[in-house]
Amino acid sequence: MLHRLSGFLVAHFVALACAGFAEADERARPLGLPPIPAKAAGTVAMQKLGEKLFFDRSLSANGALSCAMCHIPAQAFASNQSALSIGMEGRSLRRNAPSLYNVVFKTYLFHDGRETDLAAQVWGPLLAPDEMGNTGIGPFLERLRKSPSYGLSFEAAFPGEGVSMSAVGRAIAAYEATLLRGDSRFDRALFGAEKDALTAQEWRGYDVFVVKGGCSSCHRTDRDSALFTDQSFHNTGVEFSSRQLSGNIRVELAPGVVKEVTLSATGLGESPPRNDVGRFEITRDPADRWAYATPMLRGVKDSWPYMHDGSLKTLEQVIEFYDRGGGPNPNLDPKIKPLGLTAEEKDALAAFLKAL
Repeated sequence: MLHRLSGFLVAHFVALACAGFAEADERARPLGLPPIPAKAAGTVAMQKLGEKLFFDRSLSANGALSCAMCHIPAQAFASNQSALSIGMEGRSLRRNAPSLYNVVFKTYLFHDGRETDLAAQVWGPLLAPDEMGNTGIGPFLERLRKSPSYGLSFEAAFPGEGVSMSAVGRAIAAYEATLLRGDSRFDRALFGAEKDALTAQEWRGYDVFVVKGGCSSCHRTDRDSALFTDQSFHNTGVEFSSRQLSGNIRVELAPGVVKEVTLSATGLGESPPRNDVGRFEITRDPADRWAYATPMLRGVKDSWPYMHDGSLKTLEQVIEFYDRGGGPNPNLDPKIKPLGLTAEEKDALAAFLKAL
């Protein structure tokens, strides 16, 4: 249902793409980032409204969940609390909450890239039964219209339009467009001619990142900016969850503490979670099995655990994973090969990543 809805939403928002958006303020653009797309920048009133919506638990069906509960500001707008996101009534979802830093620059949204419009993206979680659980667009908008504070905020941000489906998406997108991360020591060293902004070890790590590690073939940097993504999808060999086919479910009892539970033993009558095959779920192209979007790396030291399933807790584990050539499977990307990094090179690479 959500896939069909997504097609409608994209068409709906494309029609409004040039309406009501302010030009980005170049003076506010952090060093190392490209210009902010004008259609997503929004006005100050839009941004304030979007921020209010982002942190508001009443947007969920049971009044318990907000966007910010999976995308926590102090945790790089990701979540360190659990490997997999927590949804309606405490349910473990299928995937890890990605960081929202620089999300305005993403071509594809979600780990499987099922959305391409930031203003349309929000409706996926809002309407997913196991996420924020709203049963329909109309009742959700009616709740906002009945709120005196929201009525005034929407009228200020969208004069003459007020509370509408497009306004909700555009407001949250405008707020998310402010979640920029750049002007790091790396940016000052590479784009600001401050060579000593990075230590000798971090420079060594950058060299490993570009040359021996080959990380930059997917986590790209350009001449005057660095988003650290090729805006594409790759099967890097992260386990493709044979455990989900076993008739059991994995229940996360605490961060990093997981127990496998047999459904029949607990008396639950529901089926186990379906296997997660990544981008294939969207394209139905067999070549896309277990392929996921290349994440950006800004603030990566704060956005653990890593990978689409949150299976790796530290940057050091991520480096070890790629050093051994990922996890073999039928669709492994040909770029993923054993690296043969030395201990010194691994330490340097970790230091570089933490400097972003």
